Amino acid sequence: MKRFLLLLIALLSFLPLWATRIYKGNSVYTSDVLYTWDGRRLYRGNSTYSSDILCVWDAKHVYQGSTTYVSNILCTWDGKYVYRGNSTYTSDIMVTWDGKRFYRGKSTYTSDILATYDGRHLYRGNSTYTSDILYTLDGPLPPAIMVMLL
Repeated sequence: MKRFLLLLIALLSFLPLWATRIYKGNSVYTSDVLYTWDGRRLYRGNSTYSSDILCVWDAKHVYQGSTTYVSNILCTWDGKYVYRGNSTYTSDIMVTWDGKRFYRGKSTYTSDILATYDGRHLYRGNSTYTSDILYTLDGPLPPAIMVMLL
């Protein structure tokens, strides 16, 4: 049991190394880290301190701050749509996700593309030009959290 606890503590000490970093533009410099994602929480900058938590994710809702109270729900995710607040009404769809692009509202028209994601970069609009990179990600990030960055 003692050996198991030591192993667990050792593994937990490396968790911040496994976090996804979100960098400004096409940069991967530590000084350009805007956000850090640990799989559940989005932090400000290159931090994993509880005082720097911007939002919490539970695989369905994004909560403002570090608490998961219903009153703190910013948006709801159903796998395709991001809804305003704790709603799943069509009238509350903020963003549509098709696996590569984010569209304004319930639209899938090219003119309504907010951002494009290629697995590493989040681009402005329908572009994949280097000059249009909003963020560079060094790991996975749920689409609902990406919407919070737009």
